[in-house]
Amino acid sequence: MSFIETDEQKELRKAVAQFSASYGEKYYLEKARAGEHTTELWEEAGKLGFIGVNLPEEYGGGGAGMYELSLVMEEMSAGGCALLLMVVSPAINGTIISKFGTEEQKQRWIPGIADGSITMAFAITEPDAGSNSHRITTTARRDGSDWILSGQKVYISGVDQAQAILVVGRTEEAKTGNLKPALFIVPTDAPGLSWNKIDMEIVSPENQFQLFLDDVRLPADALVGSEDAAIAQLFAGLNPERIMGAASAVGMGRFAINKATDYVKTRQVWKTPIGAHQGISHPLAQNHIEVELAKLMMQKAATLYDLGDDGGAAEAANMAKYAAGEASVRAVDQAVQSLGGNGLTKEYGIASVLVASRLARIAPVSREMILNFIAQTSLGLPRSY
Repeated sequence: MSFIETDEQKELRKAVAQFSASYGEKYYLEKARAGEHTTELWEEAGKLGFIGVNLPEEYGGGGAGMYELSLVMEEMSAGGCALLLMVVSPAINGTIISKFGTEEQKQRWIPGIADGSITMAFAITEPDAGSNSHRITTTARRDGSDWILSGQKVYISGVDQAQAILVVGRTEEAKTGNLKPALFIVPTDAPGLSWNKIDMEIVSPENQFQLFLDDVRLPADALVGSEDAAIAQLFAGLNPERIMGAASAVGMGRFAINKATDYVKTRQVWKTPIGAHQGISHPLAQNHIEVELAKLMMQKAATLYDLGDDGGAAEAANMAKYAAGEASVRAVDQAVQSLGGNGLTKEYGIASVLVASRLARIAPVSREMILNFIAQTSLGLPRSY
């Protein structure tokens, strides 16, 4: 692992930063407040190869890795244009299908995911189980060669933008009767599938939904990979999810710090820029340090993942997600404080990030569950649950 990015990675970072700046946070917020999607942004990102940079070249992707996709996510977020569905469609679903899907599934889904013409949502969270795959109650039973899927999901992102959803269900093991996780691709126009939008306080063009699966009939080839190995397949998508969550938070932290530093360099009180005062400069310097430290752990996690070290990547991905979430929240809070009253106006575009920054502490896994994971796996401490 090198701390110096390759020339290709530097060029990619520069290209994404320029692309993101061409839209900017004003475009993003205008779309969100109008209840519209950032369709133009998504489609152009797909055509430029940014969305599918991590997916196999033979299926239309860029042939790079999670490092490059997290780089894209970071720069989009730093430019005020974080696309939540990049965490879901190419990072989780694209990865899982690329690794475990049949040749037919790869041909059917990966090219569209890569160029942005297909968006695939991901549904694991349930009202009574959260993201605990061992407790979910959405079940799949066989009916001849078909599958019948029934259950509920909650806080599912971008269903109204998606053509399909990768649903985490559970199948019954024939020998024991125990339920085990399994992954199914469900078209959003499938009979028996419905959803309700959840009203959120987050200013985002990407919405959250509760799903209802009422005896949704699926063909045999809707099952992704082996039903006997689905838990491993599921976790193959969760490390990228955490890495991308960290990338989004790192970018958001950078966005906030840039907003604040631009302001305090020019805002004067008693003929002196307020950024000269240590009461302003020191907190922002601390924010910068914390965001950069989180970014290093994110880069480590992405590198380990791309090298195939799933165990090392899991620890690093969780640490990166935790560190980035904490750093981002503090950076956004300090940015608003640095701008004073202007930090709460629409004009300066930072107040809207206050609520959004909290998402990094909650999803896709809460900081408390990350601490549980680190306590148990890194420190060897006993479980309390």
